[in-house]
Amino acid sequence: MRIDIVTGLPKLLESPLQESIIRRGQEKGKVEILVHDLRDFTHDKHKTIDDTPYGGGAGMVLKPEPVFECVEALRAKRMYDEVVFLTADGEKFTQAVANELSLKKNLILICGHYKGIDERIRKALVTRELSIGDYVLTGGELAAAIVVDAVARLVPGVLNDSESALSDSFQDGLLGAPQYTRPPEFRGMKVPDVLLSGDHKVIEEWRQEQRSERTKVRRSDLLNENS
Repeated sequence: MRIDIVTGLPKLLESPLQESIIRRGQEKGKVEILVHDLRDFTHDKHKTIDDTPYGGGAGMVLKPEPVFECVEALRAKRMYDEVVFLTADGEKFTQAVANELSLKKNLILICGHYKGIDERIRKALVTRELSIGDYVLTGGELAAAIVVDAVARLVPGVLNDSESALSDSFQDGLLGAPQYTRPPEFRGMKVPDVLLSGDHKVIEEWRQEQRSERTKVRRSDLLNENS
């Protein structure tokens, strides 16, 4: 899988994309992630990527020229399955969406910033708009990092344990079960006996019960969605 991120603030993405599972996935050659600085696609001495909005109002709007030039340069080299714009008014990004995107070969993620992006970008280039939640961020860079992390870890070979991602919360509409590791007792708090029993069938039944109960208490809306 290849993911190209289009942004005016590339340094915001340096650390998230070079750590942990995402770094290892790139080192294994399972996922390729490239960040493109919009200022490299400007032609004025100030490398301007934003301007004031027509009609007045506060804030700055991302200009169409550098975004079009960047995306068109990428498309000239390969086919892309989706051109995704990260925006607060987009489709809710869920585990199901992450699963779907993980099956794609090439993705472009466009990070908005300032007050937003010129509407012509959305109409002519964007094929899908995603929101990571009902709140507003300074820009789309952190949202892009979240989407990359959620999607890339599902690509076969990125995780060492191929079943790990399949047992994550939300994969089947339930939250994950409680997890424990050594030591078996810490400050008077003990690991449940069932997890020490070695009986995998009983352990799996216990985990499923815990998942159902945890979802009922913490996210009953998920049960309603899947009923």
